[in-house]
Amino acid sequence: MAEHQVDSVVIGAGPGGYHAAIRLGQLGKSVICIDRDEVGGVCLNWGCIPTKALLHVGEVTRHINHAAEIGIKVPQAQIDREGVAKFKTDVVNANVGGIKTLFKANNVAFAYGSAAFIAPKQVEVKSKDGKTETYTAKEAVVIATGSAPIDVKAWPRDGEYIINSDDAVQLRRIPKNLLVIGGGVIGLEFATVFTRMGAKTLVIEAMPQILTGTDLEIGKTMLRILKKQGVDIMLSTTVGDIKKDGKVVKATFKGEGTGGKDETRDFDMVLVAVGRKPVTDGLNLQAAGLKTDDRGFITVDAQLRTKISGVYAIGDVTGMPLLAHRAMKQGVIAAEVISGDRSAAFDPVAIPNCVYTDPEVATVGLSEEEAKAAGHEVRTGKFPLAASGRARTMNETDGLIKLVGDAKSDQLLGMHIVAPQAESLIGEGVIALEMGATIEDIGLSIHPHPTLTESIMDAAELMHNKAIHLVNPKPKAPLLAGAK
Repeated sequence: MAEHQVDSVVIGAGPGGYHAAIRLGQLGKSVICIDRDEVGGVCLNWGCIPTKALLHVGEVTRHINHAAEIGIKVPQAQIDREGVAKFKTDVVNANVGGIKTLFKANNVAFAYGSAAFIAPKQVEVKSKDGKTETYTAKEAVVIATGSAPIDVKAWPRDGEYIINSDDAVQLRRIPKNLLVIGGGVIGLEFATVFTRMGAKTLVIEAMPQILTGTDLEIGKTMLRILKKQGVDIMLSTTVGDIKKDGKVVKATFKGEGTGGKDETRDFDMVLVAVGRKPVTDGLNLQAAGLKTDDRGFITVDAQLRTKISGVYAIGDVTGMPLLAHRAMKQGVIAAEVISGDRSAAFDPVAIPNCVYTDPEVATVGLSEEEAKAAGHEVRTGKFPLAASGRARTMNETDGLIKLVGDAKSDQLLGMHIVAPQAESLIGEGVIALEMGATIEDIGLSIHPHPTLTESIMDAAELMHNKAIHLVNPKPKAPLLAGAK
């Protein structure tokens, strides 16, 4: 058994892990990054990147099929499943190759294998060919093992007829009749993908709204748009039995969507998208002196330290929200703390969240409901895309930009967007919240025209009765002194 000594060991090569490893390398540390699968983890190989490639295909398909609306006559789009799968795989390979190049450029070593603690700063790595190596960290071990889809025992996954998100991105076939269990981010993104590719899709959500936890009005807006696009959605409905019968899956469900009665339908594929769980299996955390909480997460402080000196944890294993960009920032901060930066800390004002449906949903900060629950006197500004000149030129008028502010301080509390390119537009909200911007600050800032971003300015101006492109609410008091 070979033994090695390095400054730091990073377990997991996903977004958090590779950020930590590269930053450690940049700071002059010798580092080994270990993963039992591929460089890039879930995000690059089975999550963020491949799903967005498939969603882009769906978006292009929609544009082609609606081209006649803007005066372009073309045949309807036809999906070449193998061609789409190749495009997705090429995108993944290019991104994975890029990370490997960055590893080499920053002197980061990489090892395939399953890592387990044998001491707080010592791990044993077993490769697929059965070889075992030991790595001792002089300074730190970073746990960055991410999360995995929750598999429900009552709905046994076979990878072909009853699948999870990891299976779905393989695009082995396009179902004619698809059931998606779960109306969260993952469920709605795949519902969009497969509907665009020709599947008849039903989404069943146990809660009374899709995207639970999102601003209620934003969720309702997206629900209306998805239904308009042909995605069938049942809320407050639960799934009972799922049984495979030959090439058919029989699913029974009951709730608001069925009038309270049991209903059984046949599907040729069922996607279970009911959430994700932290991955700590096989790590032998006890040997490091660590335990997880009752939800399986590892507790860390603002410097990403666990309770054991020299052991850090980042990303999905540390708790909600399970987002790649959160893990990335934590990875960089952990590396800087390990390297002696006493000022480094993970203390964001807000973390943005994006849903890559078509149009997209992006949110940051407090929802209207959260702001009221927190005791704020809430003021909102809402700008529908139907009033946007730029949205009209794009033939994309379904959507909404909503700002949530404090009526007394004028402070921005949250920004919520349903629009094309929402994932980019939300960056303005992130910066505004971090900088402590007021609604007036946003309204006074000159935005380029014609753009979708100016609709953020319009929403802010509406909150002060200064909107030009919308009718302002009637003032509660006379605008001019002495007016009657």
